[in-house]
Amino acid sequence: MIIGEVVKRAMLAGLGAQEKAKEFVDELVKAGELSKGEASNLVKEWTTKAEEGTKEFDKRVKETVANVLEKLNIPNREDMEKLEKKVQALNSRLKKLEGGASEE
Repeated sequence: MIIGEVVKRAMLAGLGAQEKAKEFVDELVKAGELSKGEASNLVKEWTTKAEEGTKEFDKRVKETVANVLEKLNIPNREDMEKLEKKVQALNSRLKKLEGGASEE
């Protein structure tokens, strides 16, 4: 399974859990166990914690992918950009040299 699928499934599971939590809170309000204000605060708190968890999960996935790419010795975007600049500089120098040689 590719990493994108894992992330997608984790996010869907998180959304499902949030929906179940909201249904649970709604039931507590109907049963008179919580006021609407308490329920709203509780849902906001859970949502905030879920968002923090999602950000932390995303950060860990990115770190893991970066580590795997590094171990596999696969260049990252920055490496490719540096290489592209070097190739452009070499092409420019080569054109100047070729132009100078043909003028002689």
